[in-house]
Amino acid sequence: MELLQTPFYQFAAILALAAVAGAVGLLLRQPLIVMFIAVGVTVGPAGLGITKAGEGVELLAKMGIAVLLFLVGLRLDLHVIRSLGPVALATGLGQVVFTSVVGFGICLLLGMGVVPAVYVAVALTFSSTIIIVKLLSDKREIDALHGRIAVGFLIVQDIVVVMVMIALSAFGSAGAAANPAVSGLILAAKGGAFLTAVGLLMRYALPPLTRWLARSQELLILFAIAWAMLLASVGDALGFSKEVGAFLAGVSLASTPFRDAIGGRLVSLRDFMLLFFFIELGAGLDLSQLGGQLAPAAVLSLFVLVGNPLIVIAVMGYMGYRKRTGFLAGLTVAQISEFSLVLGALGVSLGHIAPETMGLITLVGLVTIGLSTYLILYSHPIYERVAGWLSPFERRVPHREAESQQTARPFDFVLFGLGRYGNNLSRGLRREGASVLGVDFDPEVIAAWHRHGHAAQYGDVEDPELAASLPLAAVRWVVCTAPRRETNLSVLRAVREHGYPVRVAVTAHHAADVEPLRAAGADLVLQPFADAAEEAARHLTAAITPPPARPAGSHQPEAEPAAPGDAP
Repeated sequence: MELLQTPFYQFAAILALAAVAGAVGLLLRQPLIVMFIAVGVTVGPAGLGITKAGEGVELLAKMGIAVLLFLVGLRLDLHVIRSLGPVALATGLGQVVFTSVVGFGICLLLGMGVVPAVYVAVALTFSSTIIIVKLLSDKREIDALHGRIAVGFLIVQDIVVVMVMIALSAFGSAGAAANPAVSGLILAAKGGAFLTAVGLLMRYALPPLTRWLARSQELLILFAIAWAMLLASVGDALGFSKEVGAFLAGVSLASTPFRDAIGGRLVSLRDFMLLFFFIELGAGLDLSQLGGQLAPAAVLSLFVLVGNPLIVIAVMGYMGYRKRTGFLAGLTVAQISEFSLVLGALGVSLGHIAPETMGLITLVGLVTIGLSTYLILYSHPIYERVAGWLSPFERRVPHREAESQQTARPFDFVLFGLGRYGNNLSRGLRREGASVLGVDFDPEVIAAWHRHGHAAQYGDVEDPELAASLPLAAVRWVVCTAPRRETNLSVLRAVREHGYPVRVAVTAHHAADVEPLRAAGADLVLQPFADAAEEAARHLTAAITPPPARPAGSHQPEAEPAAPGDAP
């Protein structure tokens, strides 16, 4: 066991246990998040004591959170924020007020004192942005209407968390307690300056900088990570959370044509780093304080699992959204956040609550995080079973949802590779009246297409996450003009694995590549050199073939004289 006191060996042991637990979870069809939290409990002080959530695990966990929220912001452009801002604000604040007021009443009925009841009620209001976004991303629902609304009111909750933490810290500090209003005004001024600076960078600096950096994809990704960490640090230094800063970093790049390429490359890094967040969360749970809290925890957990979704459904129904959208968004708040545990620990350190109250918050967190993970993963089958009971929450005409739904622009062709062959092919397709979306990793090519008014997206054809960012469900053909066989096979695998009902045309520059591409599922194999040679031969043959002679005695208008040697 002495070897496990060395950080390197600790990391090796943690990764090995996480891999084993993940394999067991996959075999048993259990969510990986639950398995990773269990690994954290196992390796933490309450288990094997391999790690006490040391600095290395904590650092990777914080970086994982920053990357996660950066990717969330990267998917939101200003139009989405403007259109979904009212419902996000109303739902987020409505759920916070409802949960805190009703939760406070339940806590009093359970025999708690006023101050512990306030702490527990406030802890119940916060939902875990990190866990929810991770689950929605895994289900590819982060860009769905309910996913975008959920992200919006989760960000509202995070801002409320920051304000509550500042208020409690000010209340517990003799120096700051005298004038908490001044602290709030200073915080608001810092926030306004932060948003203004980010807005100016979005307008004047980031677009040309990202275009220049995109000449090297490695440099572009490195810049994106550095930008996320920088703004997360700035947000934390100004008194906001790292999550808010990282989220703004993503929003600042969301309007650039490189967001999909950045997002696709960072998904694997996000998943790896978030492993340490869940392990740190599990390792930080104090299981010794859970005894005697089972009955109150069961009541409060039931309230969070049922009451929080119901208030979201009610608010969204009142604002004009369908019951299905409200239900799917509501399930995302059916748990308490890791910030709830931080809030409880802060209350203990200030002497406001006893360790037993902290144990109650911890137990509610374990129950709701575990169960809500299953609710979100199986949200659609659950909705089919309860849809009939949700009719009172739906307006007869869900006008707001009709306004919010944004359908992807339909294209006939998605064309990968905009070089000479791809560009000429797209020109011919447009002459025939077809609509084309071009995809290429050269930012200069993308900019040229945009200048001519053509639809184009920056992306690497061999990026496995690129297909998910394209409107492939609404196109007729996917065409890859890349010369390499491996690149064309990558496109085929990406389209077939996602199950898109489209036909795929690929390119073979060598005759030996034709059959392997057909065997891989290509509907059409283009052969530029062979096709061009055949077309050239047709033109040459037509040039030496004489035109048909005019029949004798015909009264047709005069034609060009026949070439010498033509037969009548």
